Amino acid sequence: MGRDVIIACDFAGASETFAFLDLFRGEKPYVKIGMELFYAEGPSIVREIKRRGHQIFLDLKLHDIPNTVKKAMAVLSRLDVDMCNLHAGGTVPMMEAALEGLTRPDGTRPLLIAVTQLTSTSEERMREDLLIDAPIDRVVMHYAENAKRAGLDGVVCSPLEAGKVHEVCGRSFLTVTPGVRFAGGDAGDQSRITTPAGAKALGSDYIVVGRPITAAPDPVAAYRTCVEEFVG
Repeated sequence: MGRDVIIACDFAGASETFAFLDLFRGEKPYVKIGMELFYAEGPSIVREIKRRGHQIFLDLKLHDIPNTVKKAMAVLSRLDVDMCNLHAGGTVPMMEAALEGLTRPDGTRPLLIAVTQLTSTSEERMREDLLIDAPIDRVVMHYAENAKRAGLDGVVCSPLEAGKVHEVCGRSFLTVTPGVRFAGGDAGDQSRITTPAGAKALGSDYIVVGRPITAAPDPVAAYRTCVEEFVG
């Protein structure tokens, strides 16, 4: 599986989303639909973007009791997305139930990945707010190993952790990494970040890029620069 750039379409509604996607005439970028857009527009936005020919990462980060997550994933599997996720902190049984729910009767399913620790979470916040005293890289690797044990395809992690995840879980275990900014760009609310070229060097399989593309003066040019740096 090759590298790819996923654009985070963190827009408030359908009109802004389609106005943005209409800028792309020569390509069909992989897009991420997160909570804001999905909660505003519901499954219809997923179906329409899919109809337009885009691959979709549905980023809803499920985290609940195993049976609830299993049933929710069964619903999401009918939307024909390419990737979806949950929180690894929900434990191995929850992740196993999610995988069971996501798998269709014919055996097919979207990729399923687990969020280890959010890229906005620093070690200090993890320690003080979550009472997790282990170093953040050890926590991320433990969560990644749990996700692999549950049968998932990969994890969401910082690009700074991608190489170590591959060391621990194998090269085929996917690393999907937000926290990517162009050199000299604003870090925003991310604390563990790198550039597209840096993410490539560190071993990321997918990078998720939002504002550096969506808020750029020329989003298409910014996307192409990102692809050139990351995919080559």
